[in-house]
Amino acid sequence: MRDRLPLLVVGGLLLAAFLGNLVLRGASRGGFADTLSTYRASEGGARALYLLLQESGLPAVRRSADLQVLDEQSTATVILLAVEVDGSREDDPDETQLAVERDKGLEDEDVPHEGFNVFQADALNKDEREKLLEYVKAGHSLVYVPWGSRENPLLDALEVKLTKVDTTLPMRTLVPPMPTPYTLGVERVEAKVQAFLKLPSDAVPVLMDAQLEKPVAAVLHYGLGRVLVVGAPELAMNQALARADNAQFWLSALHTLGPGPYEFSEFHHGFRNERSIVDFARRYGLHFAVAQLLLGVALWSISLRRFGRPRLPPESVRVGATDALFAMSRLYREGGHQPFAAGLIARGLTQELALYAGLPAHTAAPKVAEALQARSREDLADTLRAIVRRADETQSDKDLQQLAARAAELRNRIHPTEPTRGLAASSEES
Repeated sequence: MRDRLPLLVVGGLLLAAFLGNLVLRGASRGGFADTLSTYRASEGGARALYLLLQESGLPAVRRSADLQVLDEQSTATVILLAVEVDGSREDDPDETQLAVERDKGLEDEDVPHEGFNVFQADALNKDEREKLLEYVKAGHSLVYVPWGSRENPLLDALEVKLTKVDTTLPMRTLVPPMPTPYTLGVERVEAKVQAFLKLPSDAVPVLMDAQLEKPVAAVLHYGLGRVLVVGAPELAMNQALARADNAQFWLSALHTLGPGPYEFSEFHHGFRNERSIVDFARRYGLHFAVAQLLLGVALWSISLRRFGRPRLPPESVRVGATDALFAMSRLYREGGHQPFAAGLIARGLTQELALYAGLPAHTAAPKVAEALQARSREDLADTLRAIVRRADETQSDKDLQQLAARAAELRNRIHPTEPTRGLAASSEES
C-alpha cells in the first residue's frame, strides 16, 4: 500500500483537476452553453440576437420546457435555432461528401456540442413535432434555422428540401429577391450559407444568393400560420449581427411574423426547468468552494501517511517487545511446546514474505516461495523452504534456537534497517 499511495494521490489530484476544469469551463459565460443558444456569449451563440430583440422593444423570452404543451390562445412565435429533429436523414450522402472537406465527411452535418451538452441537448421528438405543426396550422408562427442540409420530418411536412452548399465558398452576400415586409430596410445580408432551399410553389423567398440566385431564407404558409426557414445558421450567431443589414433582417422578419413574445427554445439546448447541484454550483460560484474542499480532503489524506523507509521504534517499545518475547520463550520451553513455537515462527515468517512478494498474508509457503523465485529472490525462496522443513522436525530447544536464528537472519535480509537484536536474544534464551 505504501508503494501505491503516491500513485493514488497523484491520480486523485489529476481527477480533481479534470473535474474542476470541466466545472470552470461550464461556468464560463462565453462557452458553457450549446451552439446557437441564447445563453452563449461567444461567437457561436445567439445571445446577441436575444438582446437585440429586447433592446428593440420586441418581447423575447427563453423557453425551458418542451413543445408538447403549447397554448393555442398565445401569440408566441417559437424559434428553433440549430435544433436537431428525430428522424433526420441524409438522402444524398454523395452530394454532402462532395461539398465538404475530405476529412470531415458527413460529420459536417452534426450540430457541434460543447462538453456534456451532447448528452443534455434533446432532439425535437415526434410528439413535439406534431404539436408544433398543429400550433402553426392554427395560425401561429415558427422560425426554424436547421443545421446542415439533412432532411427531416419537419421539413418534409413543410415540403422544403435542402441542398448542401460547398463549404469552400466564401461568405455569401444575400439580397431580397423582391420587396417584402420581412426585409424592410434590408439592402444586403452577409453570412456563411450551409444549405440552399428547394421551395414549394406558394413559398415566398425573402433572401437569395446574389450571385447564384438560389433562395437561402423563405416564408412558407402552413395552414393558417407561417414558417420562416433560414439555411444559414451563422446569420443568427453573435459574430454575424454586426455585418451589413443582418440585424435589421431579424428585426423586420420577426416583427412581421407576429407581435410576440418570441420564444427561443432552450430546452433543446439542454436547459430545463429543473437544475442539478452542479448547475447551481457553476452559476453561483460554488465550484471554487468545491475545489477547495477537494484540495483539503487530498491534503488531509496525505497527512495521514508518510513516505520513505519505516522509522525505528522507540527504545521503550523495543525493550517491552524484548521482555514479552523472553516471557513467551520461557513458557514454550517449560511446557515442551517447541514444535508449536517452531510452527509459529515459520508461519509468521511466511506471512511477512508473502506481503513482501505482493501476495495475501494467508498464502501457503510453497506459493510464497514460487512468487519470491519469480521476483529473482531465489535466496529468500530456498531459505523459506528450508525453514518450513526444519519447523516440522523441531523437537528440542537447540533445534528451536537454530530455527529462530535462521528466521531472524532471513528477516534481516528483508528489512536490513530494522533491529533484530530482540529476536536473536530470545533465540539464545530459548
